[in-house]
Amino acid sequence: MASHPLAGKPALKEILENIPRLVASYYTDEARGPVSFGTSGHRGSSIKGTFNDTHIAATSQSICEYRIKTGITGPLFLGFDTHALSEPAFRTALEVFAANQVEVVIHERDEYTPTPVISFLILDHNSRHINSRADGVVVTPSHNPPSDGGFKYNLSNGGPADMDVTGWIQERANELMDNRNRHVKRISYQKARKTDTTHVQDFISPYVNALSGVLDMDAIKNSGVKIGIDPMGGSGVHYWTHIIEKYGLNAEIINPHVDPTFSFMYVDSDGLIRMDCSSSYAMAGLIAMADRFDIAWGNDPDFDRHGIVCPDGLMNPNHYLSVAIWYLMQNRSNWKTDMAVGKTLVSSSMIDKVVADLGKNLFEVPVGFKWFVKGMLDGTVGFGGEESAGASFLRKDGTAWSTDKDGFIMSLLSAEILARSGMTPSEIYNKTLVPLYGNPYYRRADGPITHEQKEILSRLSPDSIKADTLASLSIKSIMTTAPGNNAPIGGVKVMLEGGSWFAIRPSGTEPKMKVYVESFGGEDLWQRIYDEALPLIFGSAA
Repeated sequence: MASHPLAGKPALKEILENIPRLVASYYTDEARGPVSFGTSGHRGSSIKGTFNDTHIAATSQSICEYRIKTGITGPLFLGFDTHALSEPAFRTALEVFAANQVEVVIHERDEYTPTPVISFLILDHNSRHINSRADGVVVTPSHNPPSDGGFKYNLSNGGPADMDVTGWIQERANELMDNRNRHVKRISYQKARKTDTTHVQDFISPYVNALSGVLDMDAIKNSGVKIGIDPMGGSGVHYWTHIIEKYGLNAEIINPHVDPTFSFMYVDSDGLIRMDCSSSYAMAGLIAMADRFDIAWGNDPDFDRHGIVCPDGLMNPNHYLSVAIWYLMQNRSNWKTDMAVGKTLVSSSMIDKVVADLGKNLFEVPVGFKWFVKGMLDGTVGFGGEESAGASFLRKDGTAWSTDKDGFIMSLLSAEILARSGMTPSEIYNKTLVPLYGNPYYRRADGPITHEQKEILSRLSPDSIKADTLASLSIKSIMTTAPGNNAPIGGVKVMLEGGSWFAIRPSGTEPKMKVYVESFGGEDLWQRIYDEALPLIFGSAA
C-alpha cells in the first residue's frame, strides 16, 4: 500500500484531535456498539460511540462479577495511560469497583501506569500472598491514535486474559448494556477515592528497584554508552527519570512531555497520528537524531512495545527479536537448559534458525502474548516475543519478571547488549546473524477485509488449499493451527520452499486484514508471494 503524503512528517495542527469534544462525547454520547474484546481488550472511540462511559461501567461491573465467580479476593491493580480517554475511563472503573467493594490499588498522585508495571505488581503481590490473588486492569488502547480508548484485563497470572475469560466478560457486559446498565453498581468518584477499599501506592519504586534482577545495569552504567530515550508521550515518561538516576545511566530523555493530542508525533504511514514505535514514519523524529547516541529507543503509550534505534536507523522488530534471543540464550546461565523460546507464528523465520543453532526448543504460537504466560511463570519459556515489537523475558535467576510485554526491559536490553559485546544490535544482526543464516526480506501489508473474506478465513483448513506451488516455490506445509500448542491461528500460514512463507489473519483490534510475507529471495520474491497469496486463499473474493 502506498504511504500517505504526510507520512513521516510532523503532525499538522489541523489533524490534531479535539480533546474537549472527545472527552465530552465519552460522558454524553450514547453507546453505538457493543463491548468487544480483541487480542488486547476492548478498544474504540467516544466520537464513534464505541468507547464511552456506558461501555466501561458495564465492563467494570462484569469484571467484578467474574472475580466473585472465580474466587479472586485480592487487590485489583488499576492503571491508565496518557490517551485522553484513559483517565475518564479510569474514573468510571473506580466508581464501579468501589461500589462493588473491590480492593483497588492505584498509583499515587494519579500517575500514569505502564502495562508491564501492572503485570509486575500482580506477580509481586501473588508471590507474597498465596491466599489473596490479585489481578489488574490497564486502561489503554496501546499505540492506537489519540481518539481511541482501550480497557484491558490482566489475570492473576499477570498476563492478558484468555479468550474464554474475555468472552465471558464481554457477554455479561453487553447484557448489562442491553438493560441500560440498571444492574451496574456505582458511587461517585469522590466517594470512590475515599472508600476503605481504595488504596494508594507508589508503583514506580518497586518496579525500578527490581530492574537489576533482570538486566546487567552495572554493565550499562560502567560502559558509559550514550542513550537516547523518547517516551513518545507515554505512561512511562516519569519512570525513565527514576531509572536514569538510580542506575547512573548516561541517558537523555528526548521528549519528557505529555500531550493528549500527541502533537509532537510524526505522522504514520496512513496519515494518522499513531504512537507505533515499530514504524519508521512515527519514529522519524528520533531516527533523525540517531547519530547523537550510541543507542536509542522509543516506546508506545502503555510501554508494552519497544523501538530500537541504532546509529544506522530503526531496527526491524524481527531483527531485534532475533538478536535479543541470540544474546540472552548465551548470557543467562541460571535459566533452565531445556527452556524454550516463544515466538508468534507471524514472526521471522530468522528466529527459528537462531533457536535451532543454539540447541533450544521453539515454542510457536498464535498472535497474542497470553500464549507465553504459563511457560514464563514456570520458567520453561525464557523469552516470549511478537513481531509487533512486544516481548518480555525472565529475571536473571530464571524466575518470572512480567507475563505481559515489557518495553522497558526490551529497550534496556539493547544497551546491555552494546555494553557487554561492544556491538549494537544492528551490527550483530548484519555481521553475525545474516552471514550465518541468510538475509530474509520481511514486511507486513495491511488492508481492508470484507465479511466474506473473514468467513473464508474462519472456515479454512489445510485441505482447503489444493495448489502445490506459489511464486514458483513448492508449498511445504499449510497451517491453520500453531505447532507449539495446536491453537487456532485465526487465519492461515503457508510455508514455502527455501524458508519463505506468508500468513493472513484478520486484525483483532482494527477492521483490517494483515498479510505477512517473508522472502529468502529478496524484495522481488516477496512481491511475487504477496501478489499470489490472496488469490490462493480467497479466489474471486480476493
